[in-house]
Amino acid sequence: MPDAPILPNEQPWGEATAVRAPDSIDEMVELIAAHLYSLASMLVGEGKESERLVEMAVSSAEVSVCHDPESARQSRQQALSIAAIDLLAERNSDSLEAPEGLEPAATCIEKDDLASAGISTKELESMISGPDRGRVRKWLASLPTAMRIVFVLRAVAGFSAEETAALLKAHGGPQAAGWTPGTARELFRQGLCSLASQLLQASAVL
Repeated sequence: MPDAPILPNEQPWGEATAVRAPDSIDEMVELIAAHLYSLASMLVGEGKESERLVEMAVSSAEVSVCHDPESARQSRQQALSIAAIDLLAERNSDSLEAPEGLEPAATCIEKDDLASAGISTKELESMISGPDRGRVRKWLASLPTAMRIVFVLRAVAGFSAEETAALLKAHGGPQAAGWTPGTARELFRQGLCSLASQLLQASAVL
């Protein structure tokens, strides 16, 4: 597998495949690898660690891309997310600690979905890979670690609140034992509110 398996403009899976279907299995694998690298870099940062996570996820997936491309993508994505959470827990055992006594905040977002922030999944993919990529990545990096991970797992990887909480609880270390779907929903909602604020600021500048 080549280093930094990134397509031009680092297009994620959804946007890249929306234009046309892959011409071959090799191209399909490259599209999946590009999506995985983008996901890994948002979870743990760009560079060699993200590349290693992609290599691990590609090699450990149980489903063959030849037989079921979508299931293969999901299997690899889950494997990468688990490895990324393990790595973050090793870096800082407290970074993924479950927030205690987290109450619903009075934010601008009522529901825990992208539509509540006025953005679609496709638009988010475009923001992540397009001209505003640097600004979006800078915003993500400014979030508290737990909020960033919850946001990426839910908005980019597409995990539910239940799946996100289960992943953090199982792989985030001893401090992550208190994660619940409700906590994952609330942190995601706060992240969405922060994203909406960023979008408003950008539109004001324009």
